[in-house]
Amino acid sequence: MKTTRRNVLGGLALAGGALATAGKASAQDRLTAEQLACADDLLGVDYSADEIEQMAIGLDDWAANMARLRAIEQPNTLQPASVFDPRQPGVTYDIPDGGVSLPPAALPPLPRSAVDIAFAPCWQQAGWLRAGTLSSRQLTEIYLSRIEAHAGRLECFITVTADRALQDAERADAAFVRGEIVSVLQGLPYAMKDIIDVAGIPSTWGATPYRDRVASENAHIANALGQAGAVLLGKSTNGAIAYNDLWFDGLTRNPWNPSEGSSGSSAGSAAAVAAGLASFAIGTETLGSIVSPSHRCGTTGLRPTFGRVSRSGAMALCWSLDKIGPITRAVADTALVLDVINGPDVRDASSLDAALGVDWSADPSQLRVGYLPAAMENASAPDRAMLEAVRAIGCETVPLALPDWPYGALGAVVEVEAAAAFEELTLSGRDDELRWQEARAWPNTWRRARFRSAVDYINVDRFRREVCGAMHDLFDQCDVIVGPNFAAGMLLISNFTGHPSLVLRTGFTERALNPLTASGQQAGDEQFRMPYASSLWAPLFREDRLVLLGRALESRLDVASERPELFS
Repeated sequence: MKTTRRNVLGGLALAGGALATAGKASAQDRLTAEQLACADDLLGVDYSADEIEQMAIGLDDWAANMARLRAIEQPNTLQPASVFDPRQPGVTYDIPDGGVSLPPAALPPLPRSAVDIAFAPCWQQAGWLRAGTLSSRQLTEIYLSRIEAHAGRLECFITVTADRALQDAERADAAFVRGEIVSVLQGLPYAMKDIIDVAGIPSTWGATPYRDRVASENAHIANALGQAGAVLLGKSTNGAIAYNDLWFDGLTRNPWNPSEGSSGSSAGSAAAVAAGLASFAIGTETLGSIVSPSHRCGTTGLRPTFGRVSRSGAMALCWSLDKIGPITRAVADTALVLDVINGPDVRDASSLDAALGVDWSADPSQLRVGYLPAAMENASAPDRAMLEAVRAIGCETVPLALPDWPYGALGAVVEVEAAAAFEELTLSGRDDELRWQEARAWPNTWRRARFRSAVDYINVDRFRREVCGAMHDLFDQCDVIVGPNFAAGMLLISNFTGHPSLVLRTGFTERALNPLTASGQQAGDEQFRMPYASSLWAPLFREDRLVLLGRALESRLDVASERPELFS
């Protein structure tokens, strides 16, 4: 029964409170030595009968304390006292400053086709706006028209703010007329991931329990973009509670083949940008939510150094891992967006005050580029083409090796933090309202997390610190690392160490479509030509290196400009 789940999950008190009673246990409900003994195998311990008898003493008091704790409201905005800092003790970081200007590239004439304008990169659109050959209202109307025509098929917008967008555009145009330019993003229309609050607009987190939630105030990033003069088109979809592409009223599709999901959780952000429905979009990443949909949809994504961009006003999934970053169609655009959203915020306990600068005249051939030979052994053709392009640019390539450690153990952090963030859904049984209910979906993950030992969790966190040191040492040998997105554990490792990453399209492959989330289907045999992306990683705070090398690769590989045929 749903009414008893709180008591059932609260019947044990494992390892410092992984499970605790919802109220003072009656005599017959109290934890017995026999029940404790059953947990030996689960926790990987071997206690004697006398030790187990001793352990049972006092657990009733612990359970009562946990019950009192649960009576205290702990909103999603309440951050833990323990705060992750990716920086190594005693290390002084070389952080470039000076901001980010438009890249010094020749501005082409304004296209006659609205479609061509829609798919143009931000830096070109910004140039046309400054030159007065294009107005923000014209650009906004192009995108609103395309959203009306295509967003329904892609299921990539949950809320469209057309009236607000036109008002924002008119303000931007008026500022241009007055000669006032506050940022390179002024007048550019964008989509905001739905887990980020914008006052007065629904922010549903993609989940049935929150589908009627309306934000009461702006997230820090919403204020930053508003002050920069960017134009909000609406809220893009995300998988429920920032996982995958299935949300409470739809499933976001891949513009290259709508029979496939977009991946997630920044599902709508990637789909909208790939289909030419916005100049850029804002995504978030805990463990792949910018990289994975960008890989699937062929967009460019920048996951900044942990702490560089404030998360205040965004749904918390995993406080020590959540990051916010841009999704675009061109590498240079990621730097333009990051320059606006970068900066400290006292409302985010993990926020870091780090300058940002990109020197467009710097020579990318001077970068030492590392790679993991083991990851490249079975790499796809686009990954191999990327490495060859690195060499063709003139970069020195450096083979690297990571310690042979159990990196998969780090995944416990996501499970435990997310389970804490959404404990009320688990204990109330409202997790059953989420559409995705497979073993790897959130409801089961959160239930399973309650059986993890708190001692093991702390030791995993200590291991994380060791991994941070190993990654720091790796960058003593090189300036940037390149490789497949999902090979050699680099996606997992770099997220946990807080290192920045750039994902960009490096080619196309023939492959079967991924089954739709929660469909129960298997991948078919038919092959389709689909975009493929690869990753670059840099030391903490050196996003400039990612952008410089990424831009050079983008130019040499020459695969970024191809558009999904259905939306071109």
